[in-house]
Amino acid sequence: MPVIVVANPKGGVGKSTLASNIAGFLARGGERVMLGDVDRQQSARRWLAQRPATLPRIEGWEVDRDVVRPPKGVAQVVLDTPAGLHGKKLGVIHQLADRIVVPLQPSLFDIQATFDFVQELRALGRDGGRAPQLGIVGMRAREGLLSVAQLEQFLDELGVPVLGLLRDTQNYVQLAARGLTLWDVAPGRVERDLAQWEPIARWLRA
Repeated sequence: MPVIVVANPKGGVGKSTLASNIAGFLARGGERVMLGDVDRQQSARRWLAQRPATLPRIEGWEVDRDVVRPPKGVAQVVLDTPAGLHGKKLGVIHQLADRIVVPLQPSLFDIQATFDFVQELRALGRDGGRAPQLGIVGMRAREGLLSVAQLEQFLDELGVPVLGLLRDTQNYVQLAARGLTLWDVAPGRVERDLAQWEPIARWLRA
């Protein structure tokens, strides 16, 4: 049961948006998918509550007497994580993960926080002898802005695969409000966004 973790210690970088759309992509492919939340805000649980029953199902944690676990038979697990993820909690999640996707916005503060976070992940891989695959996704990128150029330069220096840059669009906001993903609406409505997801999809399927 592969586990995909979406993580960045910086808040507001688009973790929940990325995690829900990863789950939506996998569910559209016919797999049984769980979207779990290790954040006190429980954004994923609230998003799942909005999701129409007619769409490909995305499951949440199975709760039995205050014990949470993935439902039996789930083929893929996607975990959304909280801001400030460090130390022992990060170590536990790192041990669970097969892939870690790090969302990053084009700002100096996000770049600095992400650099330190990637170094922490690499140190965990060296100390624990287990190194999940890492990938970075640039979020809310606006073409032509200096900040995006700075982000691209930083990503080149970081040495972690860049899975893609996702544009700044209200599509994600409007879909999230209804429990939807890019794969739940007519492709023509989100054609540009689906094109940006193609390299991310290939990495997830590899």
